Amino acid sequence: MIEQISKFFTIEMIYLWLNIGVLPLWFLLIFFPQSRISRFLVTSIIPYIIFGSIYVYLVYIFYNSGYDLLEIFNLYLGINNLIELFSEKSFLILFWIHFLAINLFCGSWIVRDSQKLLISRGTIFLPLVVTYFVGPLGLFVYWIIRIFFAKKIDLYE
Repeated sequence: MIEQISKFFTIEMIYLWLNIGVLPLWFLLIFFPQSRISRFLVTSIIPYIIFGSIYVYLVYIFYNSGYDLLEIFNLYLGINNLIELFSEKSFLILFWIHFLAINLFCGSWIVRDSQKLLISRGTIFLPLVVTYFVGPLGLFVYWIIRIFFAKKIDLYE
């Protein structure tokens, strides 16, 4: 059964479904952050269970195909090793899942935190869009906005 699944869910197909599948979640975050469906689908653990399951599935497939998973740790040895790793589709798709999950997590944190501080939906629109494309920059933009609404700077919140 796993063989049949792996024939259908190629790296390219998984990449396509990940990119299509994450768009409705971001749409909910940006336009309907306070809805029940957004709380259930986006700011809960559900997307991360899905991302984690796909990640485990891919690691299983790569391990069975003979890919040396310990090779991933070479990225810490230098920039040339990182460039070499990014040339492999197997590493690239694992990185992409990581990127999508972290950015979605940051976006859902922005929504939950803005609701706690009573920051309007329109105010967090830009940080959410920027977080979708460039996670750390969107978080930085939100943090600047947050300082004005919280009227304090907390390093440990």
